[in-house]
Amino acid sequence: MVKKGKPLEPSALSLEKSPSGISGLDEICLGGFPKGRPTLICGSAGCGKTLFAMQFLIKGIAEYKEPGVFMSFEESGSDLAQNVSSLGFDLQKLTRQKKLHIDYVRVERSEIEETGEYDLEGLFIRLNYAIDSIGAKRVVLDTIEALFSGIQNQTLLRAEIRRLFEWLKQKGVTAIITGERGENTLTRQGLEEYISDCVILLDFRVVDQIATRRLRIVKYRGSTHGTNEYPFLIDENGISVIPITSLNLNYRVSKEIISTGVPTLDDLFKNGGYYRGSSVLLTGVAGTAKTILASHFAVCSCLRKEKVLYFSFEESPDQLIRNSRSIGINLKPYIDSGILIIHSSRPSLQGLELHLLRLQKLITQHNPGMVIVDPISSLISVGSTSEVRGMLVRLMDLLKMSNVNAIFTSLTQQSSNAYNDATIDAVSSLADTWINLKYDEANGIRRRELLIIKSRGVGHYENVCNFSISNKGIRLSPKK
Repeated sequence: MVKKGKPLEPSALSLEKSPSGISGLDEICLGGFPKGRPTLICGSAGCGKTLFAMQFLIKGIAEYKEPGVFMSFEESGSDLAQNVSSLGFDLQKLTRQKKLHIDYVRVERSEIEETGEYDLEGLFIRLNYAIDSIGAKRVVLDTIEALFSGIQNQTLLRAEIRRLFEWLKQKGVTAIITGERGENTLTRQGLEEYISDCVILLDFRVVDQIATRRLRIVKYRGSTHGTNEYPFLIDENGISVIPITSLNLNYRVSKEIISTGVPTLDDLFKNGGYYRGSSVLLTGVAGTAKTILASHFAVCSCLRKEKVLYFSFEESPDQLIRNSRSIGINLKPYIDSGILIIHSSRPSLQGLELHLLRLQKLITQHNPGMVIVDPISSLISVGSTSEVRGMLVRLMDLLKMSNVNAIFTSLTQQSSNAYNDATIDAVSSLADTWINLKYDEANGIRRRELLIIKSRGVGHYENVCNFSISNKGIRLSPKK
């Protein structure tokens, strides 16, 4: 009779993970990289492999007190230090503190071909010394192709690659190995991806003259993970990833009613305003005062001492300040005090994913009470309707999870039905409150009109209202 073994405890079955130190990535990996196992980072030239690996080490040292070893086969220590200094990474300081060990190993292909021998024993001795000298918990090998470039014998190559990965596992370090992408394989050798416990593919592509970097987890043994492609951004703070599948409809809502900043508009809502944390869509053709109404929302938030983050895709901060003064709104004091932050850029500056990622970074950095995007219709120039909708869904969910008020303006076409426009189709069903602005001309007289099309959870005036603009702002009155 065969005896049954003692069942493993749940803790023994779970895979330990090391935080990656890369913003947004741990959410996709559900905790980070596999602890004590090798992870392969592969991709073509310029996609960010070396920076990805370096940030893993630096953040491990700074945030998790895990010393690291960076073994480079292509760049010297001085070149590495210079290349990452712009990101605020001081490699020389960390080396002096014995928290980081950088080792440049020069591999000459000609020498390997001449002797006909290749053995990793010397590398293991060198790497073992580096790990033990600082008590390293994290190791980076950059790049593996340079290490094995001189081996023509495929049987020997496979044996040595397996030996390297097994050695790293036995040493108990969390390792990142970078590799260059092959023609039909993830790496040039086509073997590393099979023996790695985790494989992450980085991609740098240009579509319609817009450059975008993307990341995908190809495999992760022993762990579930996000399976989509995720855009990532390289800026002065390093690499940031936006986990686009992590946003679920599980946010809490507020019952607090807040003002729009226009008293006569508040009167059109039965509760005297809209719910905190709502998304408000302002639509209309050119010249219907969408930006002016958005400015009223912004000033009202500032008066409540709630920070406002204003993203403008058409006007510079100075232009917004000048134009708002003509209607009695002075934005400059709020900008000078830091409670109003205006970020202006053209939509064509970058792709939709990077716009979203930059929005997310600024929202995290400033922690605003209100976010205004003016206008979202400009984004159609850098993406399709479905892509714009996907971006706005993620942005709205991000804001709702933080209970941030969101104001979106959108330009509709003069000849189109305001309720059947590409951008409106993309976002109208997502907005909590939808206000449409238009003007009507009769007998040479132009009348401005406003209609609250919907407002979830709040009763509102259902007819069209006239409104006027003066040096005191917007004022509404029932249509006669």
